[in-house]
Amino acid sequence: MSKTVHVIDDDESFLRSMERRLRGHGYTVATYDSVADFLARPDPTAPGCVLTDLQMPKSDGFDLQEALAMSANPLPVVFVTGKGDIPTSVRAMRAGAEDFFTKRVAVADLIAAIERATERDLRERAGRTRQAEARLMLSKLSDRELQMLLGIVKGMQNKEMAELYGLSERTVKYHRTQLTRRLDIYASVDLTRLVQDAGISIEELATMAAAARPGPQHAG
Repeated sequence: MSKTVHVIDDDESFLRSMERRLRGHGYTVATYDSVADFLARPDPTAPGCVLTDLQMPKSDGFDLQEALAMSANPLPVVFVTGKGDIPTSVRAMRAGAEDFFTKRVAVADLIAAIERATERDLRERAGRTRQAEARLMLSKLSDRELQMLLGIVKGMQNKEMAELYGLSERTVKYHRTQLTRRLDIYASVDLTRLVQDAGISIEELATMAAAARPGPQHAG
């Protein structure tokens, strides 16, 4: 899937100029004369980055930045504005902008920022995919398997887990085996990494495991 630089500005001459310049550097470019036009684009899930003006009618660059942050595809933002000051640039960067320039920016600096932004998008996109896959895997675990996973992540021994959950060590071993077979993950470090990829803290995992209903002790 190709990466696209989305250029948003209410100045048509700037849009045309920037489109020619970026296409000349090999980029796929899409232009929009308003934030609303950009948000209504046909494929909001496509990779790339956003190059936007700050001051525009109705919705400005900060409105766009906020809308992207709340979306399922938060593309990185590079600001290129006619008027900029230090407080404004600080606000933009704190909100996650990749960079902030005036329209007198050197082409080399702009291209470098776009490269950083598109690479960042690919990294974050891969991270979101890993998180979704990990969460799906964890959603398939039984209550008891969640308890086993919590114990493993916390580095507990079978004896400790048996005492905590009122089980025999043999039953703990059985449920641990069921857990690893279901996930097809057998090393403790890889199980811990799965939880990390899911973006779930130990406290959240503990809350999930606490909902487990006590069941019969399976002898295995």
